[in-house]
Amino acid sequence: MKILLINTPRSPFNGILEYAPKEASYFIHKKLIGPPLGLLTLAAAVKEHDVVVFDTKGEYDLNPDTPPLSTLVENLIRTHKPDIVCTTVISSEFYYGLEILKTTKSINSDITTIIGGLHVTLCIENCNDPSVDIAIRGHAAHQLREIVKAKESGHSFQAIEGIYINTPKGLIPTKPMSKLWDAAGKDFLMVDRSQLKRWKETYKVPNAPSPTTYIFTSLGCPYQCSFCSIWREYCGSYYKRNIESIIEELKNIDYDIVRFADANTIVDVSFIDNLFTRIEEEGIKKEYIMDIRADTAVGNPKLIEKLARNGLKVVICGFESYKEAELEKYNKKSSAFYIENAIKLFHDNGIMLRGNYVIPTSYTHADFRAMADYAGQHKVAYAGYTILTPMPGTVYYNEVKSEIIDFDLRKYNFFNAVLPTSLPIQEFYKEVGKLWLIKKGKDVI
Repeated sequence: MKILLINTPRSPFNGILEYAPKEASYFIHKKLIGPPLGLLTLAAAVKEHDVVVFDTKGEYDLNPDTPPLSTLVENLIRTHKPDIVCTTVISSEFYYGLEILKTTKSINSDITTIIGGLHVTLCIENCNDPSVDIAIRGHAAHQLREIVKAKESGHSFQAIEGIYINTPKGLIPTKPMSKLWDAAGKDFLMVDRSQLKRWKETYKVPNAPSPTTYIFTSLGCPYQCSFCSIWREYCGSYYKRNIESIIEELKNIDYDIVRFADANTIVDVSFIDNLFTRIEEEGIKKEYIMDIRADTAVGNPKLIEKLARNGLKVVICGFESYKEAELEKYNKKSSAFYIENAIKLFHDNGIMLRGNYVIPTSYTHADFRAMADYAGQHKVAYAGYTILTPMPGTVYYNEVKSEIIDFDLRKYNFFNAVLPTSLPIQEFYKEVGKLWLIKKGKDVI
């Protein structure tokens, strides 16, 4: 069987960047950089077949003159002649996922089209489109195996558990899964990053010495922030990988910089402590990027020191807000009290700290002045200021759905206002853009 796994392009919509002062534009995120780990995992599940992973993000970064998505996909279909085409999507890339599948069907309607990913998991109802043959929620590696087997033998997909089949009457779920797929444990699949060799150099952030790859040490998150999709994806559960499996992966990947693709890298302190003991024992020399909560860091200074000794170079820390009332509203389960101490702890250990704040659309000029004053007194190496966005499937989305004025999913990437703004919209974007200049360092990550 020939299987084509296509990574979607990223959304180009960025209101903050569009209206930010020129001197701030360098620092504002233009794109998220990194390989499609989910598609690589799917490829690992069916590696005995003829599998091609194609990263359109990498392709457009490699060659900006690459033709439009529909033409690119048409060329891929005609070149590889796949039996199955699959893509995975987040909310801001959902329409591009549908475009990939629509183009596929326009060329050969016999190709089985599959869509999965975070947006599908939380918003399965959006997948009722003629271009979609099968939609899969959650981890799809085991179901993809079964779909390939069924297609190969000419059997119906109806017997496959835990998938949604598109019919003239809409999406119809098959029987629920009889057992859970343990993606972090016994069912973990080691990926083959050689599929991405063509685009490796595009996985380099500005001023980094070499490209970055992703690995995950855990799945899910026990915290339940109202604006976050990740804990909803895993229903509040948290799963850890086997430490020796992580060590094996680190020893075998040809990347010097590793981004831990965890919602929170430190949830189980002893787990990360033991992992870095093993990294130390094995003499693994890499640079690491992690997501760590401020309260967790402040509560475990010795662990932060240990991580820094063994390669932790960059931390992304979701401050979210300096206002206790806002943190309580977000169900952050932390206090702004920890921000100052976390900044000192990370900087004292030579760790470049990316502190992220979310800006509500209700902010006035007075709110922006107060935010700027606070950030100016609590400078981090890198700072990020994004817009509080009701991501589909989150608690926050359900709370404010009646207030949303823009349902274009391409704008749901934290850089666009989809709720009414207290200030005129262009002025709001300018104010958010100006905040990006408040930082300690000079570079962007």
